[in-house]
Order: sequence, then C-alpha cells, then structure tokens
Amino acid sequence: MIWQRLPPESGAAVMGLGVMSVAGHLAGFPVLSAVLLAVAAVLWALLGSAFLARLVFDNERWRSEASRPGALTCVAGTGVLGLALVLQGWPTGWIFLVLTAVLWSGLMPRVLRGLATPTVGVSFLVCVGTQSLAVLAGQLAADARSPFLLAVCAISAAIGLALYVLVLVRFDFRQVARGAGDHWVAGGALAISTVAVAKLHAAVRELAAPTELATAVRAIGIALWAITMCWYVVLAVAELLAPRLRYDFRRWATVFPLGMTCAASFGTATATGMVWMADAARILLWPALAVLCLTSWGTIHDLTSRKPRP
Repeated sequence: MIWQRLPPESGAAVMGLGVMSVAGHLAGFPVLSAVLLAVAAVLWALLGSAFLARLVFDNERWRSEASRPGALTCVAGTGVLGLALVLQGWPTGWIFLVLTAVLWSGLMPRVLRGLATPTVGVSFLVCVGTQSLAVLAGQLAADARSPFLLAVCAISAAIGLALYVLVLVRFDFRQVARGAGDHWVAGGALAISTVAVAKLHAAVRELAAPTELATAVRAIGIALWAITMCWYVVLAVAELLAPRLRYDFRRWATVFPLGMTCAASFGTATATGMVWMADAARILLWPALAVLCLTSWGTIHDLTSRKPRP
C-alpha cells in the first residue's frame, strides 16, 4: 500500500511547496501562489493519511520513524501550509496552529532523545519545526491582536534559536561540500527563524508594545537576516564548486531554504522599511523556482520510472 512506501521525510515536499506559495504571494504572483498552495494541500492530506494509517496499522514502525529528525517535516509542513492558507485568506489558521502544536509536542521529545552526533542537515529540523509554530502563531497574533499568541510566538522563536545552536555546535561542516540536499537546512533554519522574528515584530507593533521592545526585535531580525544571507552565499558557492547534479529526494530540503530565504527577505523588508530587501527577495525567487521545477521533475520521473514490485 502507498502509505507503507512513504518515508517520514516526505513532508519536505509540503514544506517546499508551501513556502514557495508564501514567497509567490509576497512577490505578487497570486496565480502561482494559489497553484502551489493547492498542490501542497493535496500532498499534505495524502501524507497525513499515511501518517495516521502507519500509526494505527504499523505502530512499531511509526515509533521507530518518529524518533528521526525527518519526522519533523510533518510539523514544519503543517505550520508552513497553515501560514500559506492564512495569507490566502482561509479562516483555518487556528486549526493548523493547534495541529502544529500537537505534532510538535508529540514528536519533538522523541527526536531530541535520539539526536545523533555529529549532526547533519536534517538535524536542523528541530529548529525548523519549532519556528514553524512561531511563524504561524506570530501571524495570528498580529491578525487577532492576541497577547497569548504573541507569547507563544516569542517563546517558540527563542526555543527554536536555542535548538539551532544545539545542532550547529555539533554539525559536520563537511556536509556543506558533500550533502545531498538537506545540508541547505543549516541556512533554511535561520531563514525561518528570521521570518518568525519578523512576525513577532509585526505582532509587537499591532499590540502597541513598548518602543524599546519593538526596536530590539527589529535589530534581532536584521542580524538573523544577515547571517541567513551569509549561509545562502556559502551554500551556493559550495554547490558551484562541488556540483551534486544527481537527483535525490533530499533536494526538497534545498527548495525549502531557498524559498524561505526569499520569504525572510520580504518579512525583514516589511519590519525594517528597507525596500531594497524586497527587491532582493524578488531576485531570490527565481533560483528558488528553478530548483523547485527541477526537483519536482526529478521526483515525478523517479516515481514513474520505478518498476512495480512483483
């Protein structure tokens, strides 16, 4: 059955499609954004069904896979999809926030207990999954002017940054030159952290918090954006110096950071008023779309070319 063949890391495709929908929306391409959102939603429903089926019918395997960092793609995918739906005007933000929080609470302790050393790119999903909760909470906090959700966003963002440091100090930096795609999450985790801080800044302003707090959050966002862009350059140059052209499903973990860096630039531009960051984000959208198309084609080709089992 199909749910038996889907690894937990499959959620990376939802993450990539979801964040590209967000980036397309922010860049002013509503049709592109809507199409990507529809595909991401269908895939999310399919993977969600597989997740539940495995939990019910193959619980032993579910327990084993739930301790892998890749399992957190379902947390991040749910959070990012929830954000994309909210930006498109769907009144489903609270539902996806609750789902993201429940998944995070159930999976994060298992993953942290089994986190191996040295860490690799996929290990940064402990940060990404946490920040996906912060981003969605921040968006809803600004929309609803909710102090509770503001606190959820702030606490989640802080935990996410702490988890990033935890993984980074044990990261095998050789992955930058050898990784098969998931090494990009080292930068993507900071990109989503930047978006989380941008959402926090928007919520702080909507709730008329002290100016000093808004200024501090703004400064943190700028610093995170600058480090994110440094990671982007390092990873891009490493790809040019050591090309990895063979298709690997882990390339969906490259799509996500590329799209999230674009979204982070839009978010920081809004938070700081630096219009040139938005212009940079529109430029960054195109390589992200190119990698999305190549990865999608590779995935479809890989699935359709597999010989059926006897």
